Amino acid sequence: MLFDDGNSFENWAETLPRQDSHERHGCACCSALPSLLADQVDDVEQLTQSEHWAARGPAPSEVVDGLWINAKIYTMDQSQRVVDALAIRNGKVLACGHAADLIKAHGDTLQVIDAKGRTILPGFIEPHMHFLPIATIGRLEDVGPYRFSKTADALAHLKTLAATLAPGEWLMGRQFDPSLQTGPDQLTLKELDAVSAVNPVFIYNASLHFAYCNAAALAVAGITKATPDDPASPYGRDALGAPNGVLKGNRAIGSVARHNPAQREYDLAEAALEVCTRANRKGITTFCDQATGMVRGTSEVDIYEALAKSGRMTARLRYSLSYGLAEKWDASDIRYGHGDAQVRAVGWKIVSDGSNQGFSGLQREPYLYKEDTGLAYVAPAVLTEMVRSRTELGWPLVIHANGDLAIDRALDAFEAVVDSGLALNAPCRIEHCSILHDEQIQRIKALGLSPSFLIGHVYYWGHAMRDQVFGEAKAVLLDRTKACEDAGIRWTLHSDEPVTEMGPLRCIENAVTRSLWKEPGQQLAPWEAVSVMAGLRAMTIDAAWQCHSDHEIGSLEPGKWADFVILEQDPMSCPIDAISDIAVLETWLSGRLVFDQSADSAGGALDGLAEIES
Repeated sequence: MLFDDGNSFENWAETLPRQDSHERHGCACCSALPSLLADQVDDVEQLTQSEHWAARGPAPSEVVDGLWINAKIYTMDQSQRVVDALAIRNGKVLACGHAADLIKAHGDTLQVIDAKGRTILPGFIEPHMHFLPIATIGRLEDVGPYRFSKTADALAHLKTLAATLAPGEWLMGRQFDPSLQTGPDQLTLKELDAVSAVNPVFIYNASLHFAYCNAAALAVAGITKATPDDPASPYGRDALGAPNGVLKGNRAIGSVARHNPAQREYDLAEAALEVCTRANRKGITTFCDQATGMVRGTSEVDIYEALAKSGRMTARLRYSLSYGLAEKWDASDIRYGHGDAQVRAVGWKIVSDGSNQGFSGLQREPYLYKEDTGLAYVAPAVLTEMVRSRTELGWPLVIHANGDLAIDRALDAFEAVVDSGLALNAPCRIEHCSILHDEQIQRIKALGLSPSFLIGHVYYWGHAMRDQVFGEAKAVLLDRTKACEDAGIRWTLHSDEPVTEMGPLRCIENAVTRSLWKEPGQQLAPWEAVSVMAGLRAMTIDAAWQCHSDHEIGSLEPGKWADFVILEQDPMSCPIDAISDIAVLETWLSGRLVFDQSADSAGGALDGLAEIES
């Protein structure tokens, strides 16, 4: 099984950490996604041909030269001006100010549009997600906790679907999360054979590091009691040694998933465009892929650029290259800043540990009720050398670090490079930066680093962090947005989709309320709650800055791209626990309407994507 650039899935898997139990796994940044994607025959060369896109119809909407009045407009500029009129021309902001002044100056040459008192903000920026993985798993049936709180209900739904399929047709599911769903902690032949005896059934765990299948799927794959285990990626087995349907790790998952012929018929390009459309529904105009190359190798950049050239891509893309393909990237022509305003390389991504709720984030002390301190995916000396070498090549660094010891090591690496006389290519980022001590905050400040917080950790898993993972004393160190704000550190919020669903307003609400999904009315470390304005900055201008794009997006200022969102309500004045309910009415990219709620009644194929652990 090969990537488009000749890398094999098996060779790629060798770069991943060894994982040997059902509960220890990392994030989607280093999951088994290649097992799902690498067999697709979507032709990258075909995507670059104009005929391919012409067959899909015209690109949506035209650029509008307009003047919006009767609005509450948060410019998010340095002075945080709030005005009532916005003028755009040729896809860029012409002016922001008072309506009377702008009508006098531009009313004769621009279309005047009454915003009817709505709120206008710069287009939201999602600084950490996974573009092609989202496009791929969205086609699988969602059996996760936000659709089914009980595993039994999810299985009943699958059984109903299986009854509609022809014998032998595969039924694929995603998002099973035993930590958030009532029922067994894994799916075995007992559960999935009851779904269907004649159709292969294959379900991804929310972590993407485990999957589950029925006997029909094992039979198609030729997996039997005699099939040997890879020690790093074994098959689950019953008391007699026969496979029980649990697939642990990349190779085990791939050995079954690759036999599904439907993978070869998937339209990846259209699915990627749907990700853009769904982002637009949330008010997002730019997102940043934080592990480019992990799925299709270096050809992913070709896919990005083909999508951009098609004229149909309705969101800007920034991306960081995955460190696992360093030699391939070095042999390519991709350097920092490669691309244009639509698609651009802006970082070098390193994954240094796993996930805290998966007990694989690297900790100073053992997890609650365990002797385990998690996993280091990169040795300290290797991490320092990576930071040094990529800094010399001009790359801003983006280091995934969840556990407090992983954060220590990331800071040590940055400090060693700075102490050697090299200047970092700022801003450099620490991703997730989940468990953060006071002295680490001071080190981050001194180094000029910027954290990006997966704020859904608080909302979705806060109760588990407190009661099962860390204990209360350490859990309150999770996602310390206010402490960083008080220290004068710029920070952002992200979804890490497919870990949690893209939703800037939801992220802002989570940061402002610190509420817990499983415990209504309860908060985790409420003193770390930030202001709504701080949350808005985190999803607009500060996210643009983190993505090395604040010169062109992130605020509504003359000369910047006319990327903006129109909201039904003002986040600054609505109840803080209702921010996520605010309707996105319109989303504009470069002066082009890319989402109009009044014309969008059906929603997207990926809406409701449930949560995956990272």
